[in-house]
Amino acid sequence: MPDHTGRDENLPSPIDKGITAEDLGRTLFIGVGGVGMSGLTRLWATRGLATVGSEYKDWPSLPELVAQGVVLHRQHEASNLDGIDTVVRSTAINDEHIEVAEARRRGIPVLHRSEALAAAMTGRTSIVVTGTHGKTSTTAILTQILEHSGRAPSYVNGGEIIGAHSGAHGTGDHFVAEADESDRSFLRYRPTVGIVTNIDADHLNVYGDMDSLCRGFETFCRNVEKRGFTVLCQDNEGTASLAERLQLEGRDVVTYGRGTDATLRVGDFVSSTAGVDFTAWWKGEELGRFRLPVPGEHLALNSAAAIAVCHRLGLTVEEIAAGMASFGGVKRRFELRGVRQGVRYYDEYAYHPTAMTEALKTLRNLTEGRVIAVFLPYRVYRTIEMRSEIAAALGLADKVVVMEIFGPGETIPPGEGGAALTEALPQADEDKVFVERWEDVPEVVDGFAREGDIVVTMGAPPISLMPDDLLAR
Repeated sequence: MPDHTGRDENLPSPIDKGITAEDLGRTLFIGVGGVGMSGLTRLWATRGLATVGSEYKDWPSLPELVAQGVVLHRQHEASNLDGIDTVVRSTAINDEHIEVAEARRRGIPVLHRSEALAAAMTGRTSIVVTGTHGKTSTTAILTQILEHSGRAPSYVNGGEIIGAHSGAHGTGDHFVAEADESDRSFLRYRPTVGIVTNIDADHLNVYGDMDSLCRGFETFCRNVEKRGFTVLCQDNEGTASLAERLQLEGRDVVTYGRGTDATLRVGDFVSSTAGVDFTAWWKGEELGRFRLPVPGEHLALNSAAAIAVCHRLGLTVEEIAAGMASFGGVKRRFELRGVRQGVRYYDEYAYHPTAMTEALKTLRNLTEGRVIAVFLPYRVYRTIEMRSEIAAALGLADKVVVMEIFGPGETIPPGEGGAALTEALPQADEDKVFVERWEDVPEVVDGFAREGDIVVTMGAPPISLMPDDLLAR
């Protein structure tokens, strides 16, 4: 089924040919510092495979990669291809990149990150998590439960798990991975278990419209092995509709959510700064009470997907509950970065309006003071197309600092950008401000914040560096 670009919607996979990570030989990973590539590179290294990386930026993950045996080149140059059998790149690395061009010249295969990840899954019980948002937390919680119960899974996650590696190779049969729908690369996987957390409007610059986006997720679900099953959220209109279509075809579908018609229902939430407690029912029968040491009903809903999978895989309720209770969180997901002069500073990855809304609702319940949001918009097309929805979400904060859009490779049209978003916010003029320069943000936040308030940095990846500047004053 073609999408708006005319391409076939499904993508070929190394799994189709039985190709494994071991078959790829000595592998060069381009740009190993970022979370996505570093996790995959770490997986290769911990599996004992010949692993080489190239990266010119200073990332905190690099020393650990070197300690695990990765040969690291700090420049991108043609000689890095000496002795290499396969090259792996992300979507951000184009064909003109010197190492990609040299690999082509030498006849060395160049794989997309998703192809390498698929090869690493070959022959394993793979559990692949996707969705417009919530997939990183769901992947992390699921991985923690399997690890804590002694299943020793392999895993690659899009966000670093606090207190753990962002990717590791276990000795068990299970392989847990987060799958990216933004570039359609999730269509390379053939999971034993497929999880879709939600389907909301996003990445329409790639898909063209919601129908095409929904077809992409449907193709992902149809790629689930016949012996496997699919897990979808009943609370989201897109995934609920998809679950109904798959069930009508006789496919093995598990749903989760707050409604009584969900296979796994969750309710009776009690959320605090210490986390969220809730009850879960499986097909109407109570499983028990569960606790996630991270606040927020939406994170409890993500954990419900993990509970459903683990329950179907045969883990006991006690194993699942203990694994969840040991969860340390994911960086940039309600991550408390510090306290200064009675003000708590959190960092939160949310940039899609749905995720932003849930995050700000949760933060408001954690304080009797005010919530001050520092928002770095992510991608020009998204900020323009979803301006009203993003503005409505930020309207839940008492005061908002908006920065200029972070959109590598994009051009901000005249009259658009962070200033236009700020103008659209519902707050009074004195409670919202557009700050174009990074170095000016801390002074503005200091002028807003007072004891008892919460300051949350939200949005595009670079904003995760801002809490250090705010706390250092």
